[in-house]
Amino acid sequence: MQPQIDTTSPMLPHPFRVLDTREEIPGCTTLRVEPADGTGECGFAPGQFYMVYVFGHGEVPISVSGDPAKTGELSFTIMAVGSVTRALCALKPGDTIGLRGPFGNPWPVDKLKGRDVIVMAGGLGVAPLRPSIYHMLRNRDDYGDLSILYGTRQPQSIVFPEELAEWRDDTRIEVDVTVDNAGHDWLGKVGVVTELLKPRTIDQANTSVLICGPEVMMRFSAYALLDLGVAAENIYLSMERNMKCAVKMCGRCQYGPFFICHDGPVFSFDRVERLFKVREV
Repeated sequence: MQPQIDTTSPMLPHPFRVLDTREEIPGCTTLRVEPADGTGECGFAPGQFYMVYVFGHGEVPISVSGDPAKTGELSFTIMAVGSVTRALCALKPGDTIGLRGPFGNPWPVDKLKGRDVIVMAGGLGVAPLRPSIYHMLRNRDDYGDLSILYGTRQPQSIVFPEELAEWRDDTRIEVDVTVDNAGHDWLGKVGVVTELLKPRTIDQANTSVLICGPEVMMRFSAYALLDLGVAAENIYLSMERNMKCAVKMCGRCQYGPFFICHDGPVFSFDRVERLFKVREV
């Protein structure tokens, strides 16, 4: 008698087929994938991640960057910074990868209904925030004022520039972009992303903020928002640590008393503020 394979195990990767690839900026690629078994069903909540396995190379955690309403496919936007991510960015349509998930605590899009929402992104941090933007635009009447504040190193580093331009033209949402440095041909703003907060009038009691980017960017953004009167429990961050098991077992992603894979990656700032003050955590 042949042993039965437990297909419900969270440690078992399921095969997904690459539908297409798109280079966003040099070294950064978006993969669009679908279940290889033809089921046509896969889903996630905005802000969740999958463990993405490249056969012969290894596994890495990647947040979903696509539209949560497209339940037959998933999109991942990946920067080639290591052996596994370089292998992911080199995949071609028809190639197969393994996925485990979705895992993690998502952006609280339902809790934000009726409130003004500011989305603050730094660099590739716009990718994990993108599904929440899709969701809020699709359900635009459920939210108050909606703004995207995006900062990156230079104009050539802007991820999803066409989409940002489309959103900028959409009267239902405000988009503001800045870069750290630029040449004379750049006609936009120059400065860190927190500079985009200074001219804004914020309804302190009715504003929530979603932040994702380099940890230093999230730290300065969170404290700038506190200075503007936004409560810590209304500021949400997506944290990143070295995740291996994704099921709170290996301890590789421990962050103080939390495990990023289980208690995060999204945290309200009041839960993690004290950890931001501890070096090397």
